[in-house]
Order: sequence, then C-alpha cells, then structure tokens
Amino acid sequence: MSRQNYAYCTLITRSSYLAGVLILAHTLAKYKSAFPLIVLYTDTLPASSIRALELEAPHSNLILHRVDALLPRENVHVHLIAERFADTWTKLRVFELHKLDNYDKICYLDADMILQKNMDHVFDKQLPANDWIAANHACVCNLDKDAWAPEDWTKENCAYTAVSHPDALHNPTPITPDSRPTYHLLNSGMFLFVASEQLWDRMIDFFNTTPLLGEFKFPDQDFLAEFFKNKWMSLGWQFNALKTMRYWHENIWRDEEVVCLHYIVDKPWAKRVTEDGVAGYLGRDGETHTWWWQEYEDWHKQREFQNEKEELDIVEHHVAKPIGQEDQESDEMRAIGSGVQSFAKNKKPGQNKDEEKTQDANGDKEEDLPQPQIPAPHELKGKALGERGHGPRVRG
Repeated sequence: MSRQNYAYCTLITRSSYLAGVLILAHTLAKYKSAFPLIVLYTDTLPASSIRALELEAPHSNLILHRVDALLPRENVHVHLIAERFADTWTKLRVFELHKLDNYDKICYLDADMILQKNMDHVFDKQLPANDWIAANHACVCNLDKDAWAPEDWTKENCAYTAVSHPDALHNPTPITPDSRPTYHLLNSGMFLFVASEQLWDRMIDFFNTTPLLGEFKFPDQDFLAEFFKNKWMSLGWQFNALKTMRYWHENIWRDEEVVCLHYIVDKPWAKRVTEDGVAGYLGRDGETHTWWWQEYEDWHKQREFQNEKEELDIVEHHVAKPIGQEDQESDEMRAIGSGVQSFAKNKKPGQNKDEEKTQDANGDKEEDLPQPQIPAPHELKGKALGERGHGPRVRG
C-alpha cells in the first residue's frame, strides 16, 4: 500500500458514547494503524467529555473536529426505530471533510466498534468511481422477530446467507440493479469513500429535497442506501462484523477473521458481563462483550501508568461499575443498555396521544426514553435548508 492521505473518522454527540470512542481509538493505535482517527463532535457533547478526548489525543492519534448537528428540515416528521438514532443524521457530516484536508480516502467507523487486528488494508479497496462508497450489507435475518422489521427481513433474504466461509471474506454478495431489494440495504457502521465538494453538494441537496426523509427508520443508514443506490460496492463481513452474526451467521463467522467488531443494539460498556458469561440484550453476547471489556482494561492500565488521572476520572462516570457496585442507571446509559430496544417518541399519522406511547417488539407499552434536547436555532444565511445545529442554524 502506497503512502496516501487516508483517515478514519467517527462521531460523538453525547457522553454515553465516550467510552466507545476511546476504545475504538485505543484499538486503532494498538494494532498500529498508520492513519489518524478524526472525531467529529457537536455542541451537545459536554465539556468534560471533550476534555477526555483532548487528553486521549496524544496517545491514540486523535484529531478533534467540531461540527454543527445535521437534522431534517422542520416540516419533516421522522419515525425512528430507537431513540439513540435521533442524532445520527450528523454522521453525514463526514462527507464534508474535504474542507478539512485533501484526503484520498476516508473510512468511517461507528463509535460502538473495536478493531481486532490492523485494518489499514481496507484503503486498498478500489471504488468504481469517486461518487461510490464501499460498505457492508445490512443483516436482515430478524431472527428475534422484531415487530418494526419489514416482512421481507428474513434469513433467506439476507445477503450474508448467500455466501459461506472462506469465500465470504473476499467475495461478498454483489449488488446489481437486479438484486433483491434487501441486498441493496447497507449497514452504515463502516463505509469507505472519497470526500469531495461535488459529492457533498449533491448529498445535502438530496437531504433537503427528498420526500423519503421522514420514512427512514435508520436515519443515515437508509439515507445512504437510497443516495448511493446502485453506487455502492460490498465488502467482506469481517470489516463490519455485527456481534449478532456470531450466532446468526455461523456459515461465515470465524472469531479469528474479525477485523472490526460492531456492537449493534446494546453497548458493552453499559453493563458488565456476568460471572457466568451472560451479556447483551438477550444474554447471548457474553463472548464479544468480554472482548470489549478486555480492551477497556488494557486501555485503563495504560492510562494509569501514564498518570492520566483526570481522563480516567471522567470516563469512569460513563461505564458500568463492577458487578456488585452498580448504582441507579442514568437515562443516557439506559438508552444504550437496558432500554435499548425502546422506540423513539414519534407520532405516526393517525395516532392519538395514547397510541403515541412507544411499544416494544412484543407490542407491550414501554416507558418513554429521553429525547435529545435541541434549543431553538437562530437563523444564518445560506442554502442548505435541512441543516440546523445545536445552537445556530447553519445553512450551507
């Protein structure tokens, strides 16, 4: 691989994901990535978390970059699967990074990921054109029968079912215009692209004009699948190894092949693994959650040795205490832990106030989770009607 101007990037908007960003950065450094991790953050992130990231920067090659939040225009009402997705539109700001530096390629990684080995070879992937992205298929098996999932989300319609080990590592299910609809769905936890002014201008115009925006239940993910329809190439599962695939896709999964592990649904730092190895929303993720806690302990010991007491003190407020020392779960931690499957408080057309209450996958009423508090914005000049930040509205 020739020496190029590459970078990884992630996003953080709230303190409940601080531990995730730090351990992602730690594993990039641990496995000797040659490239920095750009951390996008918004004004919703408390100063203490920003301070922790500043203290981490010299250890893990971080570049902090403040961005304005990106939210739909005010006349668009969205219907999200879960509250934690409410601010993920801002992930699209990664496509603006042509303004920061002239990067040859950028690899976006969600804050709930860790590396299991060096990943820099992902930048060797050749895109068909500069207006394409490379990404992984969405897993649509829905073996837990979540009520929100479309009817065609079945094991037989999943792109990962159509392949097997070891061929799936290098020859994932291709996407063609004639592929079944579920094959066109991508998982936005990881994607590779070339940033440019032209691509961003097209994207923000689509964001501000498409009538589909209110229908996207997985905000940025559904948006990217639509925007890059027939313009994204599939990557091997190992670059975005969803933790559920370990038991849903034994046809392809091998622990030793995982490059980047993605902790979808509940986050490992929200709760410790029990002594009998139980972890995860349905108790099946003890092994992969243990991997995260092992990386956390490794990071913690390093920072103790480096006398980073201030950073450690901040982070310890945002990870689960050891078993037996638990205290009352905060709303933010509940939103990524025990309450992770709760729906967003969005009223669909025709619903009355009672029906507006969220329901879980079994149809039972579930208490509402807190929504992000977005102050009334001030107007600034510009052209991008859909952009409004936590603070001033930014248009263009």
